[in-house]
Amino acid sequence: MNVDHEVTLLIKEIQRLGEKDSTGRYVVKFGVLALDDHCAQIFEAIVGTLKAAKKKKVVDFKAEILLHPTHKDVDIVLLKDSL
Repeated sequence: MNVDHEVTLLIKEIQRLGEKDSTGRYVVKFGVLALDDHCAQIFEAIVGTLKAAKKKKVVDFKAEILLHPTHKDVDIVLLKDSL
């Protein structure tokens, strides 16, 4: 899979699993994404996809790297609805 395609799939999964915050952005905990069966089937390396999405300014999270279960409560904020 190419990176843009994976990031597009990630956007859909954050919208499916997340909830809108007070600013109208979708937010999901890293642990929710990491433990979701559907995400596990789609993404070989969810951490790599999240890192690529952060670099493209599609998502934001307050951690340098995400490790489960250590960072299970880190919020992943969706900044854009598409690439």
